[in-house]
Amino acid sequence: MVIYHLSTECYPVAKVGGLADVVGALPKYQNKMKGIDAKVVMPWYNKKFVHDHEFDIVFDGFIHQGPDMLQVQVMKEKTDVFGFELYMVKIPGLLDRENPYGYQDESFQFLAFQNGVLHWLTAMKIRPDVLHCHDYHTGLVPFMTQHCPEFDFLKGVKTIGTIHNGEYQGMMSWNMANYMPSFDSYKWGLMDWNGYINPLASMIKCSHAFTTVSEGYLEELFVSFRGLESLVREEFGKAYGIINGIDTEVWDPETDPMLDFNFNIKNAVAQKKKNKEKLCKEYGLKPELPLFAFIGRFAAEKGADFLPDVVWKSIKQSYGSLNIMILGSGNSYIENKLKEYQHTYTNFALDLGYKEHLSHKIYASADFLLMPSRVEPCGLNQMYSMRYGTVPVVRYTGGLRDTVEDISTGGAGLNFTYPGVDDIVHAMNRAMGIYNQKGVMKDLIHANMNFDFAWEKSAEKYIALYNS
Repeated sequence: MVIYHLSTECYPVAKVGGLADVVGALPKYQNKMKGIDAKVVMPWYNKKFVHDHEFDIVFDGFIHQGPDMLQVQVMKEKTDVFGFELYMVKIPGLLDRENPYGYQDESFQFLAFQNGVLHWLTAMKIRPDVLHCHDYHTGLVPFMTQHCPEFDFLKGVKTIGTIHNGEYQGMMSWNMANYMPSFDSYKWGLMDWNGYINPLASMIKCSHAFTTVSEGYLEELFVSFRGLESLVREEFGKAYGIINGIDTEVWDPETDPMLDFNFNIKNAVAQKKKNKEKLCKEYGLKPELPLFAFIGRFAAEKGADFLPDVVWKSIKQSYGSLNIMILGSGNSYIENKLKEYQHTYTNFALDLGYKEHLSHKIYASADFLLMPSRVEPCGLNQMYSMRYGTVPVVRYTGGLRDTVEDISTGGAGLNFTYPGVDDIVHAMNRAMGIYNQKGVMKDLIHANMNFDFAWEKSAEKYIALYNS
């Protein structure tokens, strides 16, 4: 079975969020299964990875996008360094940029990517068994393979859509239809939602099946899906919730080259303490105090807007008897407010930006990981933290409730229900009470490290879905 994963992100080539981690790992684990040949197709980015690796040009052609003629080059990484074939689509002026997102012509950009991929496959007579489309950026592929005559060669190919985050749907004016390959005009309703082209809605309508990245998140979409609630209820018969896994070869505290002190479950308590002491020394924190960490984008869906008040209130209420470390970026107001507190409180550390090495060190050092998300389709950070013996403190939502059970009911984490400062601080107070019980903390470290979040099980579920 030949599977092409279509995505705008893939770790470590280009990463903004969990989408990259999934696309960088799932195909690798699928390829370990008998008879599976999974590949990844993504845009070309002007990043270090592409300059450090060699590529073969496997296709060089042109596509029409409205009145424009665009050159399309498809490049294959020579060594299959990730355990799967990686193809990158380069279109000068559109798919040759520094970053995946943030450009005013994103709709045109993502249309060009989808158009270019399907043009390449059609021109080269490459007919996969499955086109696995990730998020709205590739959401029009299921429609285009079925209803654009230019791609008749691909008609009938199985299309699977995965919703990594339903908050982003890629809505655009119907004027953008002028830039699409010609399509059966009477099928326009398969792209429409409330008078706009909605690629995510189209993916749900036109794919043979669609998935969410946890069972809990699928349930939540029935009642909260930014206007698509009725659609997901209509299409429920082809909806599946499959929890993400983590790449346990990358995220292994015993072999992780990014850690100062590696560890396994037998020596985790002592080695985590060494990592914590080194990190605290570097950032001026007190290693004898519990260390709470937040890692992620400063977005409202992540509950990041609560962080400044959480820092202030938790330090005030505890009389400074805890450490807080935050790694992230994304919202200038939140960044500036946290910068103020960085100079106000000696037991608060802030590091801005996306820093993969530092995130690994924090997971290995922190006692507790905060995830106060309003929306969390799956969440990978809690799995990383548990793998590294750090206790997750999470809001009971989406994938977080699928993966983190509260200690009060026999689990190894801490849950809170309402997304708000008071509930977060209350959960932190519970955590501080546990921290002072060294035997309990040791048991929680061991229990979390024993959880199996490897990709094998989820990869098997995807293959079963492809075959259904």
